Amino acid sequence: GGKVEGHGDGLVEIGWYPLKATEAGRKLLHWPEMVYQFHREGFSLPKEATLLATAETYPNQAFRYGENAWGIQFHGELTRIMMHRWVVRGAHRFELPGAQPGRDHLGGRLIWDMHLKR
Repeated sequence: GGKVEGHGDGLVEIGWYPLKATEAGRKLLHWPEMVYQFHREGFSLPKEATLLATAETYPNQAFRYGENAWGIQFHGELTRIMMHRWVVRGAHRFELPGAQPGRDHLGGRLIWDMHLKR
């Protein structure tokens, strides 16, 4: 496996952030340009894993290991109810460096969520 650790500058990804597919990722599927994140740790890739998507703050966003194992950093599974719960219960995290303001979380869902559901 890979190593999980916080960002060297203490940055978090909490909110909507751009995602960029790698060449290997583009060959496999169409990726959304923005994804919802709610974390303050990243990970190193396991040996022999293929990076599929990347981002600025935490570069390892999606990978494939062999033919049947996939991993993602962002939250494509997030429902409206889950997001509301996270935004209410996790509001104190919006003050962390790199986090987006609370108003942008639910508002961003109206814009970007449909791209995740494709």
